Order: sequence, then C-alpha cells, then structure tokens
Amino acid sequence: MDLETSLFAGEVPAPIAERLRPQTLAEYVGQEHLLGKGKILRRLIESDQISSMIFWGPPGTGKTTLARIIAGRTKASFLTFSAVTSGVKEIRSVMQQAEKNRSYGERTIVFVDEIHRFNKAQQDAFLPFVEHGSIILIGATTENPSFELNSALLSRCKVFVLHALTEGDLTHLLENALKNPRAFGGQDIAIEPDLLARIANFANGDARMALGVLEMAILNGDTADGKTTVTAETIEQCTSKKSLLYDKKGEEHYNLISALHKSMRNSDPDAAVYWLARMLEAGEDPMYIARRVTRFASEDVGLADPRALEIAVAAFQACHLIGYPECNVHLTEAVVYLSLAPKSNAMEVAYNEAKTDALRELSEPVPMNIRNAPTRLMKEVGYGKGYIYAHNTKEKMARMQCLPDSLVGRSYYRPTEEGVEGRFKDRLAAIKAWKNP
Repeated sequence: MDLETSLFAGEVPAPIAERLRPQTLAEYVGQEHLLGKGKILRRLIESDQISSMIFWGPPGTGKTTLARIIAGRTKASFLTFSAVTSGVKEIRSVMQQAEKNRSYGERTIVFVDEIHRFNKAQQDAFLPFVEHGSIILIGATTENPSFELNSALLSRCKVFVLHALTEGDLTHLLENALKNPRAFGGQDIAIEPDLLARIANFANGDARMALGVLEMAILNGDTADGKTTVTAETIEQCTSKKSLLYDKKGEEHYNLISALHKSMRNSDPDAAVYWLARMLEAGEDPMYIARRVTRFASEDVGLADPRALEIAVAAFQACHLIGYPECNVHLTEAVVYLSLAPKSNAMEVAYNEAKTDALRELSEPVPMNIRNAPTRLMKEVGYGKGYIYAHNTKEKMARMQCLPDSLVGRSYYRPTEEGVEGRFKDRLAAIKAWKNP
C-alpha cells in the first residue's frame, strides 16, 4: 500500500451535528415563534416567497440549518458565500451572474454565514443587487445587526431573531441522536435521562454544543459486551469547564455592563455581584469594569454619599496595582457599597443641562468682573472690574454675577434630599437666599 492510499483510504466521519442536521421543517427543533403553524417565516418558506432576510441569534440555534432548508424548498438557485474568504471581486462576479439569471426569470438566493465578518466594502458590493432584486440575500449572524451591518443593507432585509434553544428542545435533540441511525441509532447505549438533562443545561441553548458533549461522553463511556454505559462521572469530565456566552466587543459586553449598572442603580447588591462575576469569569478586563464603577459613583450616587467616589477610585487603583483575579474582591466591595449607597443623579443632570446651554451660548462673553487681568492694559479696559475676593468677606462669598448675562438666574445643580446631599441642599438654599435678598 502506498503512502497516499494509506492516508486517504478511510473517510473521516462528519461531526454529529452535521450528520443530524434537519433536512425539513418537520425535523427542525425550536424557534416556534417563527416556524410554528401559521407563523410568518413558516408561511414564507412554504409558499416559496422568500425575501432578503437576516437570521440573528446565538450559536447553535439553527441559522445555517434554516437557510439550507430554504435551499431545499426553493425554486431559486442557491449560492453560499464565506465571509472570511470571499473578496469584493468574487462577490461582484457572482452578482453579475445573478443579474443574468434574473433576465432569464430565475431567482438567486445568496446565503452568507457570519455576515457580520464582511467589511463595509464587501457589504456595499451586495447592496445594489439586493436593491434591484437581482438576489435574495440570507445572512446569518451572532452579532447585533444594528451594530455590524450597514444601515442601507439592513434596511432592505427583514431581521428574524432566533432564540437560544430551551433545555427541553435540547433534551429532545439528544434523545433523537440516541435513536437516529445517522448518529447512535442501532448502538446499545445506556445513559440516564437526568444525565441528558445535565448535558442540555450545560449547552446553554446551543444544539451543536449539546450534541458534541453527548458524542464525547459516549466515546469515553464504559464499554463491555457491546454495550456502552455513560456515567455521571463521564458527564462531569466532559462538562468540567463551561464557556460563558460573552464577547468583549459584541452586544453581550454591553448587555452585561448595563445589567451591572442598572442593578447597582436599583440598590440590588446580589444582582450586581452576580453580573460582576459573569463579566469577570468570562474574561472581561477588570480595568474596564473599574472605570464604569467609578463613573457610576458620580453619575448615580454623587453628593448623596461623597465617599462613594473615594471607594470606587480605590477599587480602580487596586485593580491597576494587583490585577485579576486578586482584585475581584475589591470590585465586589465597591459594587456592594455603591448598590447600598443613597442615590442621586444630580451631578449628571447638572452637567447635561449646562452642556446644552454651553453649546447654545458658545459666543457668550465671560463677565468682565471675573476675567483675569494680568496686564495694565487689560485692567484699563475693565478686566476684573467689580471682582470681590470671597475670602476677604465676612460671609466668604459675594453678591457678584458669575454667569453670562443671557443665563443669569439659570440653575443647573438641584440637589436631592438623599443621604448627605440633603445637607448640601440646605446649604445651597441658604446661599441663594443671601445672594438674592
């Protein structure tokens, strides 16, 4: 036997998820909100009235499978593009062929998996052909299309959101894999129902992961007399490390930091610590979290508890000095403190209102009395005239205009009565009463 024969004589079996990929809507599991009886996507597929669309959902929810089912039912030509290997030149070449097909009355469906990986130029290459109806574009993405797709292309596609499969959906898939001849049907395999449920729970809505874990467990099961037994210990070994759903640059990144921020704002330390742990254990940069926590200290607590910013900054410095994982406890301390602190958004409201006026009144001159006058000429023309040095007064303040003429009387900082800020409110009221007798 020569080397080439020995290397290629045996055919490598396809992965189990590929062998069990549903061929029809009847075999498809999940997404009842789209594919249930009478639902819009099912009607479009069954009537062969597909228009350009984007399938958006987590990994393993059936996006590619759905596209292939459409390919099997449609009367159109079906092409698949790789977002990694296809350049603008290849796209335009195929699009020109699709244009010719249209002139002959033939439709062309182009499926792009991981369409979010296409850059702007590649996406733009599709646009005129989608717009003119030369092709029907079906894209699949795990990323939020609002962030990853050109608005012009997105506006011409219907977005269908696919949900993570339920534990029941995944258990059904695993049971089918044990019976289906394309997987383990015909083999004598013993595995308890609760172990299938454990695999389904571990997979976190991902059919591909669930089937992969099942295959690994069976391959590592105890075999005797032609029977394979999968034990709890085997399942434990196959599911020892759970990969958390997280992308530090994607939508889930923003979802989780939003969850942390809003849990602290709602004075819920348990939820806040949970979301903190979710981010850290998934690999988030602790310095990013520390920056957001520091912002929260002023945006949502402010002068209701001035110590909040001190603790947030201290946690930031601790993260910088000792790093992860040791700094997780410092972030936890800050997150719990901020969750329990009295809340005030007066700082953010004050700045945003002042910002609005500042942008509208960019040309407003600084009042002469509070202008600096480092030269004799500037003093002669009135710079600093009427300025009163507050420290030289009994009250340590003066009845002196500091806002531009057009904004006299405007109020930006409006303290709440939460926590310590109640004292600031009383102090501000006394100052205003003295300045405006």
